[in-house]
Amino acid sequence: MATRMQLDNRQWTKLSRVLEAQRGVGRRGRDDRNFVEGVLWIHRTGAPWRDLPSDFGPWKTVYNRFDR
Repeated sequence: MATRMQLDNRQWTKLSRVLEAQRGVGRRGRDDRNFVEGVLWIHRTGAPWRDLPSDFGPWKTVYNRFDR
């Protein structure tokens, strides 16, 4: 089952420009859009991080990036 995404392409384009402008030093995330969608899923559902669907990647990786 595919997870429903929240951002359409127009919204993602605007957000990706902001993320690029704010990028600091360090290793870059593999898929910024998937990360943002995962955070939005957590916010929308109120579920614990451990319940994040695997479509967004390992929950711990998404959480650690969010926490930073």
